[in-house]
Amino acid sequence: MAPRSARGTPKSDPEATPPVRLARVHRREALLDAAAALIVAEGVEAVSMDAVADYAGVSRPLVYKHFGNRGEMLTAVYRREATILHNELSTKVRAATSLEDMYRTLVRAAFRASSERGRLFRALRAAGAWDPDLRHEQEERDRATVRFFAAHASAEFGIPVVDAEAATAMLLTALDSVLSQFRARRARVTAALLEEAYVDLVVGGLEHLAARTRTTRGRARAAGASR
Repeated sequence: MAPRSARGTPKSDPEATPPVRLARVHRREALLDAAAALIVAEGVEAVSMDAVADYAGVSRPLVYKHFGNRGEMLTAVYRREATILHNELSTKVRAATSLEDMYRTLVRAAFRASSERGRLFRALRAAGAWDPDLRHEQEERDRATVRFFAAHASAEFGIPVVDAEAATAMLLTALDSVLSQFRARRARVTAALLEEAYVDLVVGGLEHLAARTRTTRGRARAAGASR
């Protein structure tokens, strides 16, 4: 046992391993981990400042050093999880070698995310964690995603960028309906069927748009030559 000082508190043992003090950012991440784990295990109703403190093994005042209240903490969980998901999807999509592969990678990753994280996101939305700031951040990510896919569609199919962006926005929005069907059915064969149907919709739509673009350009050249 370590010797005690005159005030009765243990003196530090010079040979003992000092306690690990987490940096502030790491403490915050640990608290978000605890909140997310509680939501998945017991539902969002189980999340409170006390419950997160108990789950993380820290004091209640420490939780309040990082989050003003329960709602602020839930919003922080949503923001972190949405950012992680976006970065994971972006990494996978950017590794694809063609636009078809990009959409195929996107839909597969979306299925996996729905299975692994769908419950968490739905619970957070139901609890009101989806606030105006988060909506704005998601809209910015969505616009960047549209521009990225549209640039590849324009280069690969020869579609004007403005047309490619309009078509891409609709095609990416259609993924929400695909995910809705996936959640309702859950069978592997259904997931494969939904993937093929979605990719066929994407490729067929872009090919049709490319053909119309070629026809329009041909007519324009013919009209110019006749003048």
